[in-house]
Amino acid sequence: MSKQILPTIKDLKNIKGKRVVLRLDFNVPMKNGKIMETMRIDRVIPTIEYLRKKKARIVIFSHIGKDATSSLKPIARYLSKTMDIGFAPDFRSENAQAIVNGLPEGGVVLFENLRLDERETQNDPAFAKHLASFGDIYVNDAFAVSHRAHASVVGITKYLPSYAGFLIADEVKNLSLALNPKHPFLFILGGAKFETKMPLMKKFLKIADHVFVGGILANDFFQDEGLEVGKSFVDKHKVDLTRLLKGGKIILPTDVVVQGGAKKTVVKNVDEVGAGESIMDVGPETIRNLGPLLKKAKLIVWNGPLGYYEQGFDKGTISLLKAISETRATSIIGGGDTAAVVGKLGLDAKFSFVSTGGGATLDFLADGKLPGIDAILKCKKR
Repeated sequence: MSKQILPTIKDLKNIKGKRVVLRLDFNVPMKNGKIMETMRIDRVIPTIEYLRKKKARIVIFSHIGKDATSSLKPIARYLSKTMDIGFAPDFRSENAQAIVNGLPEGGVVLFENLRLDERETQNDPAFAKHLASFGDIYVNDAFAVSHRAHASVVGITKYLPSYAGFLIADEVKNLSLALNPKHPFLFILGGAKFETKMPLMKKFLKIADHVFVGGILANDFFQDEGLEVGKSFVDKHKVDLTRLLKGGKIILPTDVVVQGGAKKTVVKNVDEVGAGESIMDVGPETIRNLGPLLKKAKLIVWNGPLGYYEQGFDKGTISLLKAISETRATSIIGGGDTAAVVGKLGLDAKFSFVSTGGGATLDFLADGKLPGIDAILKCKKR
């Protein structure tokens, strides 16, 4: 992260009546038009309310899904329970400007999915300028998409004075603790996608006291050590993992939950996995073995589940989350599936910080910066 001070909405003086283009991330899980998890929405409400109290006219842009097939209407309905908010179906229509100009002081309108227009993800300058035409000021509080150089995240900052919202400021402040950590420091890495996680592993092997590896990532280590992994998923990689193990900082599971024929599951030591079995989760002994490290740690940072969360194998992740929640350590939980489990358990308040990002959290931890944040820092219009 740059040593520059990140400009936030607290730095805005008189914004009464000003049009504020507010980029938020409402890309939440949906099923049959119903919102399944609301953390990303709830965490930006303080930013919306602050701007409302300052009597700004607030124009919200967001995306949902990977294309134009999903709608933000359910988000508008959810927000309407706590605030007066309008919904506009298309930011490209002739009526769009009239809707924004007609907003009262403190008024809020949410426009439909930005990915109705493919120029958004292309960071098209003309499209960025179009979005900027709706505002006098730009505020980014969409941390989870700030690793993407999209028009509403990066391009728009060339046309409007640009600031960060409360959520982004909070994410930067807390995730930065991992970049200059207190010791003992335990870093926990799970999930899959070896290529995206490897930069993190290499970085934190240098600055953490211990790195515990779970999830599919652990299978790669098992295989490189010559252990049987059966039908377990293994990422393709070109790294000599046995060399990394020689450093003595990496901790691997000692027992795992495996699934064999007829989907029967059983707990086995890592050297007992059969050729026809698949590793689905870490076992209880693994969690118990981490106990002494958890008690000693002053900082614990975790990204990625320990098992196949999508298929219901979440016991290892839940057990470790509960164990961490009972420690005195500063605890930072990365976004994505791990954060979703925290929400389901209602343990949010038990951790020092739970990130809203997925890929953005990974990228910030790896590099200490993000395109969306750098764009605000470089904005020359303030």
